[in-house]
Amino acid sequence: MENTQRPKVIDTSIKEKQAYVEELWNSRKEGWNKSRVLMLIISLLAIGMSVFHVYTAGFGTLPSWEQRSIHVVWALILIFLLFPFKKGGKFGVVDILFVLITMTVGAYIIFGAEGIQSRQGNVGTNDMVFGTLLLVLVLEATRRTNGFFMMLIGLFFLVYIFFGQYFPGILAHPGARYGKMIDQMFNSTLGIFSSPIYVSSTILVLFVVFGSFLMKSGGGQFFTNFAFGALGNKTGGPALSSVGASALVSTITGNGAANAAITGSFTIPLMKKLGYSKKFSAAVEAVASQGGQIMPPIMGASVFIMAEATGVPYIKLALYALIPAVIYFLIAGFMVYFHAKRLKLAGIPREQLPDPMKILLKQGYLFLPILIIIGLMIYGYSPMKAGFYAILITVGISWIRKSTRMSFLDILAALETGIRGSLAVIAACATAGIIVGAVSLTGLGLNFSRFVIDLAGGQLFLLLLLIAVASIVLGMGMPTVSAYVILSVLGVPALVDAGVNLIAAHMFVFYFGVLSGLTPPVAITAYTTAGIAGSNPNATALYAIRIGAGGFLIPFIFVYNPELLLQSENTLEIILAVVSALFSCFLFSAAIERYLVNELNLIQRILMFTASAVLVIPGLLTDIVGLGLFLLVYLWQKRTVMESTTKQLNV
Repeated sequence: MENTQRPKVIDTSIKEKQAYVEELWNSRKEGWNKSRVLMLIISLLAIGMSVFHVYTAGFGTLPSWEQRSIHVVWALILIFLLFPFKKGGKFGVVDILFVLITMTVGAYIIFGAEGIQSRQGNVGTNDMVFGTLLLVLVLEATRRTNGFFMMLIGLFFLVYIFFGQYFPGILAHPGARYGKMIDQMFNSTLGIFSSPIYVSSTILVLFVVFGSFLMKSGGGQFFTNFAFGALGNKTGGPALSSVGASALVSTITGNGAANAAITGSFTIPLMKKLGYSKKFSAAVEAVASQGGQIMPPIMGASVFIMAEATGVPYIKLALYALIPAVIYFLIAGFMVYFHAKRLKLAGIPREQLPDPMKILLKQGYLFLPILIIIGLMIYGYSPMKAGFYAILITVGISWIRKSTRMSFLDILAALETGIRGSLAVIAACATAGIIVGAVSLTGLGLNFSRFVIDLAGGQLFLLLLLIAVASIVLGMGMPTVSAYVILSVLGVPALVDAGVNLIAAHMFVFYFGVLSGLTPPVAITAYTTAGIAGSNPNATALYAIRIGAGGFLIPFIFVYNPELLLQSENTLEIILAVVSALFSCFLFSAAIERYLVNELNLIQRILMFTASAVLVIPGLLTDIVGLGLFLLVYLWQKRTVMESTTKQLNV
């Protein structure tokens, strides 16, 4: 792959970067300038925060409230240092003010932790002042890292606490005192420091840092090279390799946009070079990269929070999620294959590809940390302990070969990068905690469940559609973790009340929160790949929805067939459900891309869509009907091809 040209990505901030470099160069005569000092402070704080979390993972955390509060304050300081008050602006007086206020709140928390917790139910004046300041700081940090919409959602729920009496019908509540709100949000672990921040302060950061170490040791490059070596010569090879590489890299990052940036800079230019359009190349990478949040073992922050909400160990949830995740990537592969078949696009010649076996033998050891982290959790280690040992093992394994050996500077860089990559999610988790606290304080969860069930009129499919739309809309303006937290406390109870399996209900809202990363107007992952490909962002996002359409089908399939999530003790039922789901998605992909043996006509596409829909419904009869419709179309197409071939021979 050495001969492949890398993309020329247009960077709109080149002039600013050049000016910044010149400023640093000119400052050498004057010693340390403000920018360099600021960069050093940020690096030291980020590395220190990483070391704190790695140490507490290995040798024991602080008491719960203290661990969570220090985690939040530390992250807030870094956010105000890294993200200016005005987007695109420079670090200034306002940012210094926010940093100083955060440090003051941090000092109050650190030196008064026991007293703050002891005053639960009877908050003092100082608690109200510093609790209010922390709420403001969290919302402002969320605005800077996650956007205005996410901040408004958190603010709305705070307002709802006090003015619930003005809301209509079952959404109304008597309202609460200000002291009661501060007690919930600040003095206890039921608000800002509730389960999202618990997960963030113990597990999430550790796994992000672990992913950073694995990337620094060359894991991402190994997975990409292996995927291209194994799939590159197949029909649709470059795009199939993109799907495979993203599936493998996603086991490290658990982040759609990160996957897109890592693998897309290589796969998209190659796809374009071999005949794929800019839009298709970017859309394929977006769909594959977004799957990073549903592919075990990392899966982003949401599944760690799901483990807390359901009481099911994380490693079990990762196992339950495996089959739907594999199906998601297979759907993307089917779409690519049929697209390439229809356009007669060949793969990459084998002689231009790396040998996958040689790559596996030479660098396969880089996959060991992932296997070890899974093995440790299966053996009974907590995710924190498993993550701690996995980080140490990753550093040790990197020394097997000189090309992957991590130096001391590489270790520091991995520690810093891991924390930098966590800040937006930490802010989102803190705001999600505000939402959780508001829902708990007002009783909104139970009322909302009754409201949605009444609106759906008792029809499960309509209820699923309503919650799917709500998940996508919420996910457009906030990270998956925030959308999941809101819908888990509002939508999941409604689904469970309607008879949906608990794991399936949580996975349903989680999946649609993830897929919102592909839907305009805020399709972050699709916009990232569009920037690499040089294609129109919204057109790319819309095409990504088409390619990933089967992914939107999967949550409905596992609600009606929870066996896909291993929610059955009957192995035969699980096997039948998996085969049925795979076949349904295969037919759905063929219908979307208008190709099976040959190009599908309108009637054949309708039959294929019908077959894929029928296969979703549990039962042997529906499976037979779906299979029958497929055979009808297949034989119809084979006959057409044979007749066409006969005519050509006669001519």
